[in-house]
Amino acid sequence: MPFQALGLAPALAQAAAELGFTQPTPIQSAAIPAVLQGQDLLATAQTGSGKTAAYALPLLQRLGQGGGHTPRRVRALVVVPTRELAAQAGEVIRSLAQHLPSQPKVAVVFGGVSINPQMMALRGGADVVVATPGRLLDLVEHNALRLSAVELLVLDEADRLLDLGFAEELARVLALLPAQRQNLFFSATFPPDVQTLAGTLLQAPARIDVPALAMEDAVILQQAYRVDTTRRTELLRKLIKTQGWQRVLVFVATQYLADRVATKLHQGDLYATSFHGGLSQGARQQALREFKEKRWDVVVTTDLAARGIDIEQLPVVVNYDLPRSAVDYVHRIGRTGRAGASGLAVSFVTPASEAHWRLIEKRQGLSLPLEVLPGFEPKEEAPPASPGDGGIKGKRPSKKDKLRAAAAAAARQPD
Repeated sequence: MPFQALGLAPALAQAAAELGFTQPTPIQSAAIPAVLQGQDLLATAQTGSGKTAAYALPLLQRLGQGGGHTPRRVRALVVVPTRELAAQAGEVIRSLAQHLPSQPKVAVVFGGVSINPQMMALRGGADVVVATPGRLLDLVEHNALRLSAVELLVLDEADRLLDLGFAEELARVLALLPAQRQNLFFSATFPPDVQTLAGTLLQAPARIDVPALAMEDAVILQQAYRVDTTRRTELLRKLIKTQGWQRVLVFVATQYLADRVATKLHQGDLYATSFHGGLSQGARQQALREFKEKRWDVVVTTDLAARGIDIEQLPVVVNYDLPRSAVDYVHRIGRTGRAGASGLAVSFVTPASEAHWRLIEKRQGLSLPLEVLPGFEPKEEAPPASPGDGGIKGKRPSKKDKLRAAAAAAARQPD
């Protein structure tokens, strides 16, 4: 089915084709007609499914000839959880709007950088704003923009917006919006927080569920290696060199470890760098851009890069540290094997993490042999199991649980 059959204008269909969308993806086929009809939407779809274009295309068409008004009013607001996703969504929206007779002004705003250039960019207004919640509120407080004319709200990765603790900021943003508007929720998962928010805001929404991409459909070969904790970097270097991996995205648990592993690999004659939330926004943008340009062999990252980042033809993903949850495992390995290309996902399983790996396997319906590379036979002993700690997300106390416990303990203290 061509894009024009979904009701899109020829200029938008042409722009979609130029971005490589020859045929609509399942989420696009289902979402575009519903959005064009003015319906609220609740869509469950993973990153890599084409969801940005699924809301950007009808959003641009619904704006119609509204672009070009002076002063411009913010008519469409896209709220995202991370700076990288904001930049990526803004780039897609601008690219899709390139052939429109009256191009809307698209502003992308996020924290971690000076607010002044963003305030300057908003002079004269904007038709579409793509923003992280905190910086959006900062700009409202500086009178750099108003949200009273928003006609269409998009929450992209709504589950992660709430998971990262944006609930209070999101509530403040919603309070600034007009009551009459179209709401589009896109979420990779549908946890209780998202269900509650959707039930509060959405009016008779169209519900779209695009199943998580099956592993066999994603053309991702998965492997797991047993290895001692202290020899993971050495094994990683060995595999990169002997297997001829050209570009590798490596996931670790902490920012410190990302820097350390990248340094060790660089000392081993590999072009490696780190990518995490502790870097300046400029450094993050540069690292990501250069990795996409194939100027780095290896980027070592935290779960910051597990969602919302699209790197074309990324051949290999490595779980140096296992993800905390089975859902995060899917998002991590989903960075490879995209758009029909094949990919390889490798996980390092230490004696201490083997029980956790079995939980991930169980929840993902996997059964992978634990390979051992000659010369890397594990010698560490697995630690005794800790009672009451499942080792996977959902079994540990949440931040809210810890705060409640701390408050209760404080209340029990004598004056």
